[in-house]
Amino acid sequence: MALRPHQAALVEVFKEHGIREGEFTLASGRTSKWYLDGRAVTFRGDCFELIGKAILETIEASGGCEFDAAGGLVVGAVPVALSVALASGKRSFAVRKEPKGHGIGGRIAGPVSPGERVLVVEDTATSGGSLIEAVDALEELGCIIAGATVLLDRGGELGALLAARSIPYFPVLNAPDVGHEFGS
Repeated sequence: MALRPHQAALVEVFKEHGIREGEFTLASGRTSKWYLDGRAVTFRGDCFELIGKAILETIEASGGCEFDAAGGLVVGAVPVALSVALASGKRSFAVRKEPKGHGIGGRIAGPVSPGERVLVVEDTATSGGSLIEAVDALEELGCIIAGATVLLDRGGELGALLAARSIPYFPVLNAPDVGHEFGS
């Protein structure tokens, strides 16, 4: 299937600024001959609009997803969540890896409350561990997981993990879209 306009533009940005070739150990512990330095793209102010629109375009093309706020695990998900917030007019939040020990504490930073519908975001996923960690923290808070999205699914496994939990999944791009095999 042909890529939609914002997907195609994101592929070009990833190829120019984010994809690296070499020997890498991924967050999942696996090794790879290629790596997406997602932050080299997602922290670029000139990419915020593209990222937000690419995610919303992907969700809409898949039948839609109603959500009140978007967010995910620090650090990779933060600029992605901000991009979605800018494009949609919705709120964003971040999930800390550990509860904060001062102030109001907790793992969630930002305006999200129990009972709200959230879109869980991530820049890239191989096994999906970071995204699943964010889902678990948000469910513990009492949020409703309306859906999940990643800019680049490089492992091809996350969809099945989310389906087993009845969470709609909206990957913007998959490894083959940037010239690589799943899991490579």
